[in-house]
Amino acid sequence: MKTIARHDSEASENGEGLDTEFKPLTADEARELRAKNPSISPWRVIAGQLVVGLVVALAAWGLTGRQNLGWSAAYGAIAVVVPSAVFARGLTGRFSSLNPGTAVFGFFLWEMVKMALSMAMLIAAPRLITALSWPAMLIGLVVTMKAAWLAVMFSPRRRKLRDE
Repeated sequence: MKTIARHDSEASENGEGLDTEFKPLTADEARELRAKNPSISPWRVIAGQLVVGLVVALAAWGLTGRQNLGWSAAYGAIAVVVPSAVFARGLTGRFSSLNPGTAVFGFFLWEMVKMALSMAMLIAAPRLITALSWPAMLIGLVVTMKAAWLAVMFSPRRRKLRDE
């Protein structure tokens, strides 16, 4: 039986190793790459989620005329926005950017805090919202979570590409 996949020893014998083609960027090339691909601020994503959550809550209240559905949808949105804000604050802190190791540790730590806070908020929902509507709350939660894609769609890079 013939082996299809190449082994690393075969690649190095042929002179086709991965390191032979690697070329570090110059400062100008790195600046140009950052200009072409600007990063999206986590705070911009959270602000977008907050706006979408507010629209969902107002739509739930306005379309049904029931105040408890609006509050339930709003609480679902808040259960996404507040943990996301805590996560973003933790990641943008000074400790998380000391070196790559602390950045990875900080990411996992703040992601666990975010999940625990989200779970605690969902568990506390029936005690905090009178006449809680679980479907309305879940709709607010899911729509607000998916609103993060709007920040990617309306990022400065996307707008620039559409203009060209």
